[in-house]
Amino acid sequence: MHAHDVYDYAIVRVVPRVEREEFINAGVILSCQRSGYLQAAIALDDARLLALDPDVDLQAVYRHLGSIVAICAGVPEAGPIGQLPYRARFHWLTAKRSSMIQTSPVHTGLCSDAGSALERIMARMVLPLGSAQR
Repeated sequence: MHAHDVYDYAIVRVVPRVEREEFINAGVILSCQRSGYLQAAIALDDARLLALDPDVDLQAVYRHLGSIVAICAGVPEAGPIGQLPYRARFHWLTAKRSSMIQTSPVHTGLCSDAGSALERIMARMVLPLGSAQR
């Protein structure tokens, strides 16, 4: 029987007007050190974001969210940050910042499959309620 692996995750938040401190959850970054897993899943609800700020630059938001996915994947387009070891990328992505894209504090869990854990957290914390079977 395979032992459970420890994973760390953070929720990706879009904060269209930082001074108001209002945000919506837009994704999850999950890292599992034992398996070398680092991946982000993104699902932005444009209507909810526009309700917080009708003037938000959606293209800029999508560009920034896409860079999170690219950094996790370590693709060349991710630049120097994308070439760091995966744990350093996770810590860089989850560092506290005051910008339009922020992350929650890092949380820890146990799983037997990191990809399934990422899907489960997305369904629970990001996707609209009732959109996934519970």
